[in-house]
Amino acid sequence: MDIYMHGDYEVVRDPDLCIACRVCERQCANEVHWYDEAAGKMKAYSDKCVNCHRCVCLCPTHALKIVRSDDTYKINANWDNTTINEVYKQANTGGVLLSSMGNPKPYPVFWDKMLVNASQVTNPPIDPLREPMETKVWLGKRTVKIERDEKGKLKNTLAPQLELSVPVMFSAMSYGSISYNAHESLARAAEELGIYYNTGEGGLHKDFYKYGKNTIVQVASGRFGVFRDYLETAAAIEIKMGQGAKPGIGGHLPGAKISEDVSQTRMIPRGVDAISPAPHHDIYSIEDLRQLVYSLKEATAYKKPIIVKVAAVHNVAAIASGIARSGADIIAIDGYRGGTGAAPTRIRDNVGIPIELALAEVDTRLREEGIRDEVSLVVGGSVRSSGDLLKAIALGADACYIGTAALLSLGCHLCRTCQEGKCNWGIATQRPDLVKRLNPDIGYKRLVNLVTSWKHELEEMMGGMGINSVEALRGNRLMLRGIGLTDTELRILGLKYAGESM
Repeated sequence: MDIYMHGDYEVVRDPDLCIACRVCERQCANEVHWYDEAAGKMKAYSDKCVNCHRCVCLCPTHALKIVRSDDTYKINANWDNTTINEVYKQANTGGVLLSSMGNPKPYPVFWDKMLVNASQVTNPPIDPLREPMETKVWLGKRTVKIERDEKGKLKNTLAPQLELSVPVMFSAMSYGSISYNAHESLARAAEELGIYYNTGEGGLHKDFYKYGKNTIVQVASGRFGVFRDYLETAAAIEIKMGQGAKPGIGGHLPGAKISEDVSQTRMIPRGVDAISPAPHHDIYSIEDLRQLVYSLKEATAYKKPIIVKVAAVHNVAAIASGIARSGADIIAIDGYRGGTGAAPTRIRDNVGIPIELALAEVDTRLREEGIRDEVSLVVGGSVRSSGDLLKAIALGADACYIGTAALLSLGCHLCRTCQEGKCNWGIATQRPDLVKRLNPDIGYKRLVNLVTSWKHELEEMMGGMGINSVEALRGNRLMLRGIGLTDTELRILGLKYAGESM
């Protein structure tokens, strides 16, 4: 630890409850806890604590708690503790600051400034316990020309589709950024739920090819782990142009997390930082993107939808319009609160725009241009609950990616040190002793429970709105109202203010 800095957290141990069982010492990958033989009691290096709560959860006598340190620098409204510590870190190392998970800044969360309309008399609600509710959705091109065969029967000219039992998918998290057991949990849950999980840009471990029917594989600028079998085993292929946590730059997996297994899966050297380029070096225009889209379609015999993933930035509506014309079947948009295993801190905290505003702009633009059915829209970037999911669909999304919510269900405590590879919960690590802490037999069931509960809540909320299918909810902004929003924000979102009539 830099001598100029103090820790952010303090370990508080109740001496009357602590029995010096040393569980905390064995469970902490950051080496915070230690046993003082001379004193015969447990002690702690609080400056190493990242507040993962592993020790608190497993202490058999509940002797521990982690509190925010009240040891602060001289109060200064312009220079807070975090800012000062970041300067000290860079003065000490001369390096770029790395951070994980999503943007923690107190920017507005627009999901929380939208309210859902409800039906009561003239348009009665629907009881989801007694009446059918449809949460199934299909992702892909919807524009079809009606054709009949010689017997007059309709021909199926629909482009390849992804069928989801509920409009939720597990977002891109690469093998390397998260553990083998975390990937297994996601894959098994996707299979049981009838949805999909995304490999991220880290290739697909050979053990998980059996989940191919529920797998979306990613082709990113570094082309890590990309080869023919990888593409053919998947249900869909996603071209990653950008992501919400780090728009405008490539991916980064620290070398400490590149184990032998990760090395083989990604087809890269072991122990060396994997930094994918900022651009795809064969894509500098929509025409170039179109070439890759159709190359991937050719390589897979036009049997799989092609997704193009971009970060939410100020001109995302124009970008989406170009992608829709490139031949892509699905556009994925990732907002500025999107999670990550490692990103430059300044990029994560300062670049991009909220997914809510980006989604509304894209949906409006595609509708105005008459090409909304050319593509499906999937959005991510801090979709935290079924309430956020419903609002996203009403704003125009066909489905949502969830990442951080999925990791939380596996036990993540958002300690934001994924880039160090010491995840005490066995999620964002490749250390075998830590990976085994996440039991995939339990993990996948927790993911199934999470999505199942969201499905029930989605049905209840739709029923209260008098809507019995997700398709009828999509883009139905009349069912939303803004509260605490400016006129400009209401205009971009396409919403009326709470209290305004139709």
